[in-house]
Amino acid sequence: MPLLGRSLCAASGPGPLTGLRLAVKDNICTKAWPTTCSSKILENFKSPFDATVVALLSAGGAEIVGKANCDEFGMGSLNIHSAHGPVVNPFGLQDGEVVERRSAGGSSGGSAAAVAAHLCDAALGTDTGGSVRLPASYCGVVGLKPSYGIISRWGVVSFADSLDCVGVLAQDVHTVRRVHNALAIYDSRDPTAAPSHIREKAAQLSRSHLQQTQDDGLNGLRIGIPQEYFPTELQDNIVAPVRRILEQLRARGATLVPVSLPSTRYALSAYYVISSAEASSNLARYDGIEYGMRVEPPPGADLVKTANVYAHTRSLGFGKEVQRRMLLGTYALSADAFENYFLQAQRVRKLIKADLDRVFCVPNALNGSPSAPADGVHVLLHPSAIQTAPKLPGKDDANAESSTLDAYVQDVMTVPASLAGLPAMSVPGGKGADGWPIGVSVVGQWGCDELVMRVGEVIESCQEHS
Repeated sequence: MPLLGRSLCAASGPGPLTGLRLAVKDNICTKAWPTTCSSKILENFKSPFDATVVALLSAGGAEIVGKANCDEFGMGSLNIHSAHGPVVNPFGLQDGEVVERRSAGGSSGGSAAAVAAHLCDAALGTDTGGSVRLPASYCGVVGLKPSYGIISRWGVVSFADSLDCVGVLAQDVHTVRRVHNALAIYDSRDPTAAPSHIREKAAQLSRSHLQQTQDDGLNGLRIGIPQEYFPTELQDNIVAPVRRILEQLRARGATLVPVSLPSTRYALSAYYVISSAEASSNLARYDGIEYGMRVEPPPGADLVKTANVYAHTRSLGFGKEVQRRMLLGTYALSADAFENYFLQAQRVRKLIKADLDRVFCVPNALNGSPSAPADGVHVLLHPSAIQTAPKLPGKDDANAESSTLDAYVQDVMTVPASLAGLPAMSVPGGKGADGWPIGVSVVGQWGCDELVMRVGEVIESCQEHS
């Protein structure tokens, strides 16, 4: 069930997005349809306003065709944690019938599936730790997570404020660029938005490096291959297609440079501590009194403590995965665990950012006095996921809950760019040995979104001529 609402929101007039039909993830506020975040606790919520990105789509001439299913509040890697049911990867359809039930990826699985099934030309998703890039990889489409702060988050229901980004999914990089450029506008209502002078500074720092990607040639472009992005969990059938792409890029003039990002091994642990901590804070508002559905306590319930009143609503309103992450985050922020978990995770995040700044030749515009090694790389390239789309658990699958840790590991390739706030895009990279799509991710320095997209276009061209 990729699309939840199918009534149309007419375009406001001709613009840069005229002719494009878009779906919007269900955690992005829209006046025309309910915004449920795929959660029972918001099943009847209808926003009185459009999110900034939705307003920009309409102003740009796009036609919005509906809301897309997602993991509840964006928490998941397989799009199975939804009050509306899981999203089935459309690659497993044959003559309209499901021949193999595999995950579309999460949490933006509905957005990716809608694009892959040609229900729309592009779709908006959100990416906290890989929630645009993983679905793009599994469904065989393009998915861009922009630099943190480039696209407005005003009107997007928060999961983890320091990580959330609105991303774009489409069949090709050209369409992704059209939508991205229409949305990458400073919004004063978004407190996390990058100011205009920082955007211009980043553009100046990256401008001289764009000439390395002219006319499908890559002469002078240095592509970093991080050794830590080929972990033991990576399936063998992913490696061969990635190597083919690297050889094709080298044939077009690119220089492949092995790099080391030693803090990467701690990224996944740090991500789940930070994101869960921020989620527990953000979701505290859904208590059955201020926001969301309300479940009346049963007769005779102990109402002396406020927490007991909240508990009835939250137990029925939130799914198991959201409850799990709220408990984890609340513990990480407790007095006993704050130093050992949350602060330690923030230190790891700082190390990851330093690792990445050390390998890029483009300076980070967010630093006060930006500098970068002259022999650094322009972009990084690595597999988007450790495997092709995983099979969906059956209704009677006794191991469905025991696979939670396996689902968390799906993010191991994508979370470093999220922790550092860097632009990253998954581009289709062929098929695995099982015949299902794989994705290749291009990661750039903060503000180098255009450079990332240009390299992505070259990879597209390589696939077309292979």
